[in-house]
Amino acid sequence: MNEYLPQLLLAWSIQAMGILAPGPSVMLILGVATGRGRLPAVVTAFGVACGSIILASATVLGITAIFAEVATLMTAIRFIGAAYLLWLAWKAFRNAINAPELHMRQVRSVSAWRAGLNGFTLQITNPKAILFWLAIASVGGVGNAPAYVIAIFIAGAFVNSFIGHGGYALLLSSGPVRRVYFRFRRWVEAALGGFFAVASYTLATSR
Repeated sequence: MNEYLPQLLLAWSIQAMGILAPGPSVMLILGVATGRGRLPAVVTAFGVACGSIILASATVLGITAIFAEVATLMTAIRFIGAAYLLWLAWKAFRNAINAPELHMRQVRSVSAWRAGLNGFTLQITNPKAILFWLAIASVGGVGNAPAYVIAIFIAGAFVNSFIGHGGYALLLSSGPVRRVYFRFRRWVEAALGGFFAVASYTLATSR
């Protein structure tokens, strides 16, 4: 285990840097946390963490490196991610234009399954996350390690993601943050819509 510990720590450190740099996943959690409350936000963060299991497993199997080498696969990933971000932008703009009166105690009903699935879907189609995992594959991969080390690597990636994104969920669903959201709801939703729209366009037109 000691032989692979530096690689594990390096891989998890790169992942942590990706989590600390807010991207589409954090913006999704922001919208859920402020608009729906703490539990849906934490479940969304759990979905994102489950997506990290897929990306970590793909890194071990070398799939992320294959994506980087095969232009067609990366193009497909880009357009799927761009379409999903565009859908999130449409939802945010719709909320900004037609925002019913809400109260602090009111939580929009949403199934745990759907909240988690939204987080999972965004994470596995999130090129920002894929790029960080490509970096992990290039400098901190553990593909040649024994099975138990690979299991620890994948489990650590899940814990890392859930703690980081779960922390965002708890912070952004706190009373002060939600009060700001309810006061400036239309502006917040419009800003989220703009972020997702720009991210979608940037992703679709990037090379």
